[in-house]
Amino acid sequence: MGSLFPEYDSDLATRHQALLTKVVQRRKEVTVFEDFLATKTNWLTAPASTRYHLCEPEGLLRHSIGVAETLLQLRATLAPDLSEESAVIVGLYHDVGKVGLPGKPYYIPNPNQWQRENRGIPYAINPEVVYMDIATRSLFLITPNISLTPEEAQAIRYHDGQYIDENRGVAHRECRLTLLLQFADNWTASILE
Repeated sequence: MGSLFPEYDSDLATRHQALLTKVVQRRKEVTVFEDFLATKTNWLTAPASTRYHLCEPEGLLRHSIGVAETLLQLRATLAPDLSEESAVIVGLYHDVGKVGLPGKPYYIPNPNQWQRENRGIPYAINPEVVYMDIATRSLFLITPNISLTPEEAQAIRYHDGQYIDENRGVAHRECRLTLLLQFADNWTASILE
C-alpha cells in the first residue's frame, strides 16, 4: 500500500503504513476502507477522547496505531498462531467508531468555554451523531468494507472488557484475540500514552 495520507505526522504515517503492509489477504478491502476513512471521516485528525488519553488532533490514529503495535507484540509472545493480519485489523479499527459518521464527527470542539478553561475538556460528544456505543459503531463502519471473522468481530465489540457493564455477557467466553486486544488497549492507553 502506498502512502495515501502524506498530510499527517510523518512518524505516525510511517508506523501506520508499516502496519498496513501486514494486511495481505484483505489488502484491497482495507485499502478501500482506509480511503473511505480518510476522505469521508476525520480518521486522520480525530482525538481519542474528550479529555483523557490523547484528546488532541491525531489522537485516535496515534492510539489505534499504538494498540495495533502492542497487540502484535503480545501475539508474537503469547499466541504466535494468530494471524498478524487479524491483529492489525482489530488493533487499528477497534475504536474507529470514534470518528462518528461520514460528515458528522463524534468529537467536536467543546462549545462550553467554562469546561474548556476550568475543567480541561477540549472536546464534547456531537449531539447530532446517532447514539451507538463506540464498539458497535466501529463494527457498523467496518463490516460493509472489511469481512471479519467471528473472532475479530468479538474482539472489536468487547475490546473494553469488563469495564463496560454491557460486556458482562461475554465474561469467561472471550476468544484469545479478544483478551489480547483488551490488554493491548488498556496497556497502550494507561501506560504508553
